Amino acid sequence: MVTTIEQIDKWRRVQSEHENLEFKEARNQFDSEKLYRYCVAIANEGGGFLILGIKDRPPREIVGSNAFPNVIETTSKIREAIGFRVDIEEVSPSGKRILVFHIPSRPRGTAYEYKGSYLMRSGEELVPMSEDRLRRIFAEGQPDWL
Repeated sequence: MVTTIEQIDKWRRVQSEHENLEFKEARNQFDSEKLYRYCVAIANEGGGFLILGIKDRPPREIVGSNAFPNVIETTSKIREAIGFRVDIEEVSPSGKRILVFHIPSRPRGTAYEYKGSYLMRSGEELVPMSEDRLRRIFAEGQPDWL
């Protein structure tokens, strides 16, 4: 897990954020509850990246972030709160600290929940999954009798 400056620049050039890529400015702080919710939603969407320290609107200026100064402690707190591991990487292009959260995909046939909500992305929002979406996910683990 080594995120290069080139990879960050590639992400910054994407047309828009999507289910697997989210930018947050978070210059000084970022709410832990919001972090946990994003980790669960992105994992439920197949995994991806949450990046703190970059504005979410093009041209996605790198502003740096002072949020979560102790990465090891933050990794541990995320694991305790949501029940799976999220790796965090500090990258410093132009001397500005960026945090890249590497969020794994949910296991096949399961969905992650946080405080009773199975979350997913819907545009800019985090929303509870619909029943039909959950049924499709849980059915992934069932044998195919055909």
